[in-house]
Amino acid sequence: MYIGIDLGTSSVKLLLLDDKGKIKKEVSKEYPLYYPQENWSEQNPEEWYDKTFEGLKELVMGYENEVKAISFSGQMHGLVLLDKEDKIIRPAILWCDQRTSLECNEINSYFNKDILKLTGNVALTGFTAPKILWVKKNEPENFKKIKKILLPKDYLAFKLSGIYSTDMSDASGMLLLDVKNRRWSEKVLDFLEIKESQLPKLFESYEVVGTLKEDLKNRLSLKNDIKIVAGGGDQAVGAIGVGAVKEGVLSVALGTSGVVFASSSKCVVDKEGRLHSFCHGNGEYHQMGVMLSAAASLKWWVEDIENTKDYNKLLLEAEEANFDKNLHFLPYLMGERTPHNNPFARGSLTGLNIQHKRGDITRAILEGITFGLKDTLEIIKDMNIDIRSVRVSGGGAKSEFWQQIIANIFEVDVDVVNSTEGPAYGAGILAMVGDGIYKDVNTACSSLVKVMSSKTPNKIVESKYREKYELFKKLYPILNNN
Repeated sequence: MYIGIDLGTSSVKLLLLDDKGKIKKEVSKEYPLYYPQENWSEQNPEEWYDKTFEGLKELVMGYENEVKAISFSGQMHGLVLLDKEDKIIRPAILWCDQRTSLECNEINSYFNKDILKLTGNVALTGFTAPKILWVKKNEPENFKKIKKILLPKDYLAFKLSGIYSTDMSDASGMLLLDVKNRRWSEKVLDFLEIKESQLPKLFESYEVVGTLKEDLKNRLSLKNDIKIVAGGGDQAVGAIGVGAVKEGVLSVALGTSGVVFASSSKCVVDKEGRLHSFCHGNGEYHQMGVMLSAAASLKWWVEDIENTKDYNKLLLEAEEANFDKNLHFLPYLMGERTPHNNPFARGSLTGLNIQHKRGDITRAILEGITFGLKDTLEIIKDMNIDIRSVRVSGGGAKSEFWQQIIANIFEVDVDVVNSTEGPAYGAGILAMVGDGIYKDVNTACSSLVKVMSSKTPNKIVESKYREKYELFKKLYPILNNN
């Protein structure tokens, strides 16, 4: 048996898989998110660990003799700081925290275009390096205490194994890694005044970093020596979970944020820094664009504005609504990352008239989110990366109507696969590869992940959406006041 742990922003999900990839058991535990000031987002890493260990106790019950390996998927970019006694120095600063706009400007100004050569990316408010700089400038006493800098899932791996480790995919999102050469960037570390010894050892996502500590193994009544496999950032591991590990297959994750993810055998960097160029969990590379409010935009409309949880009713109304070229939704409710690196971007609804009903607006929201995702697809195409199909995952992927909208706007087939758990399932696959059940990640995905259904673009609707997308692209420059 193999355990995949997905450390998310609001909860940790744990899956138990057999060696055929069948899910035998799953457990989920929630923990709080703290907002101490406007635009700040923090969590207590101890709460991650406590809830994860609670989940492990439930998960392994009845399978104590069979568990062989554990791996991870984790929310990216979060800053976890440990002192010389391995105590947490301050609450973790999360991926969605927006306090570091000044620090991002400082990093990008200091390095100019060289930051792309050094790390494959530009500084964004979500990334880890600007958070380190913020602590250095605003909490100098805490900065002096730093013995180790970890990412969220790596804190779990440390607590379980006693080893300071991270993997290439998650480290890529720190702005500390020379992504192309898969090593820490000395020049960025020097600028931040941190040492490589303060960073964890680098592994590939499928590599074994250690074993479960003996006292924890006894507390869980486990019989085998349990391998701890590095794991990866949630988007890379989520892509593994849906089998997006080969060139030509695009992963679209419709979670709170929206992620467009393209696998690549080479490190390809967008010269304007609009996309993230990261290491993939299979030992190769990927390009990725992130919009901050994907399914979050739909949730805002359904739950906060319409005050209901009946998504199906509103989606049915949207499906019955007519195509409207002039009704547009800009999905920038929490700022934006790709392609508009602007934490102050704001959403809008334009083109309303007296005849519009709720279904028209719901449809416009689905289309606006998808147009926002298409912005990333267009950049990927400009980088000469061929896309032949899309694999969707996340809560939004459950709507067949939304799947069809994506197929029509992206102009490629949209596939739904048998693994609906995404990152947690991908973590389970990494645990299997680490244990030697499969020789590599791509082989495991070919064996375990299967396409269950597909949506094909409608040629007539394609052309209508092509025209509407051209109008959509003009709205942000007109409405942006920042």
